[in-house]
Amino acid sequence: NSLLSLYKSLVKEINTIEKEINKLIEEVHPHYMSIPGIGPISSAVIYAEYGDISNFSNPGQMLAFAGIEPGINDSGTESHGGRMVKHGSSQLRYVNACLPLIRFDLTFATYYEKKRAEGKKHRVAITHVAKKLIRVIYALERQDVDFNAQKLR
Repeated sequence: NSLLSLYKSLVKEINTIEKEINKLIEEVHPHYMSIPGIGPISSAVIYAEYGDISNFSNPGQMLAFAGIEPGINDSGTESHGGRMVKHGSSQLRYVNACLPLIRFDLTFATYYEKKRAEGKKHRVAITHVAKKLIRVIYALERQDVDFNAQKLR
């Protein structure tokens, strides 16, 4: 009984916090919330981590901040691209927002399938989708427009 009452109180607290998050994110109303599959909670996480997008001069800086850019291995005169670096925001690197994105938006789903057809594994293809998502977020916020799948390349 005590565990059940604790569970109920935690569920009530979670619901209260989610309502507050929804209210706050609606006040800010970032343009990337218009992307199908990006809800208020995902938007709040992105907004909390990045803050004001105008602090970044290009999408590459946003990728680096998230820790999704490839590492570079330098040796003498040679330079090779390596695996994804592990610095940056772990909340942004975690690609949970990309799974609903693939389900609800045909553009991102097609891009994911293209990467899978190229022989990429699931997690690598999801990372490519996350990179595309960050570039789209940058463009939406810089141009001050909502998401339009027809304008996406």
